[in-house]
Amino acid sequence: MDNPMHDILVITGPTATGKTRLAAMVADRMGGEVISADSRQVYRGMDIGTGKDLSDYTVDGRRVPVHMVDIVDAGYRYNVFEYQRDSLKVFEALSARGVFPVVCGGSGMYVDSIVSGYRLVQVPVNAPLRALLAGRSLEELTEILSQYKSLHNKTDVDTVKRAVRAIEIADWYVHHPVVETPFPVKNPLVTAVFVDRETRRQRISDRLRIRLEEGMIEEVQRLLAGGIHPDDLIYYGLEYKYITLYLMNRLTRDEMVQKLEVEIHRFAKRQMTWFRGMERRGIAINWIDGSMSEEEKVKGILYKLRCAK
Repeated sequence: MDNPMHDILVITGPTATGKTRLAAMVADRMGGEVISADSRQVYRGMDIGTGKDLSDYTVDGRRVPVHMVDIVDAGYRYNVFEYQRDSLKVFEALSARGVFPVVCGGSGMYVDSIVSGYRLVQVPVNAPLRALLAGRSLEELTEILSQYKSLHNKTDVDTVKRAVRAIEIADWYVHHPVVETPFPVKNPLVTAVFVDRETRRQRISDRLRIRLEEGMIEEVQRLLAGGIHPDDLIYYGLEYKYITLYLMNRLTRDEMVQKLEVEIHRFAKRQMTWFRGMERRGIAINWIDGSMSEEEKVKGILYKLRCAK
């Protein structure tokens, strides 16, 4: 297609809305490549539970390249700072090759880190400062925070823990001036797929059943047998949390399935809340009706890439 006016396309939305296949089809049509924005697909060996669905990246016999998948070992606790750093490197490399990047995933913080235009900095824990602040009230901490002239961003100081962390970040910036560099993503087009609530619930239930049949429990067993600590799998949440609890005999199989299904539904609602929050902060999201055919969705996105303001 013609060179789009946007330098990156984002296809996001809540779980079970068909984002991956749509992103692969659009990228194939454009000769582009996909950058995953899924907080768990970065882990090797966590395939069924994270829904990598790598077969979705084959379109008409052509394999669409995908980045930010299988980049760290299971057991590691990858974070949004690392994701922004690594994904922006991929974006710049693709841009240097003249390849259009298509970001695809439902991890709101990861998507946000690409499109919001701010660089994250990994601020370390300051143990002496935390010791000094220990026992202070929220009001006292808020007053201390207000004494800093420059903050990295506006932090919602609604708990003592968050206030201490905000002071820690503010103090770090005072002693470590950051040289601002231009944010590489200049003009993203953010799209999100939605389906009605009942359709989404049915898709989540059907997908969970299929993944269990495909060996999701056995996948978790292999991870545990390979030396991954149960606490690390529980940390990853959802499928890995509840299946690990089942394998540790802390839940029956029926309890595991029931609790997992409920939590995935709640997760989808939290995703929608995050996306609405992005909109309130001024990020324009172009919502796509998931009930349309794949071709209709692809054509709609390609039109927006050429024409959206």
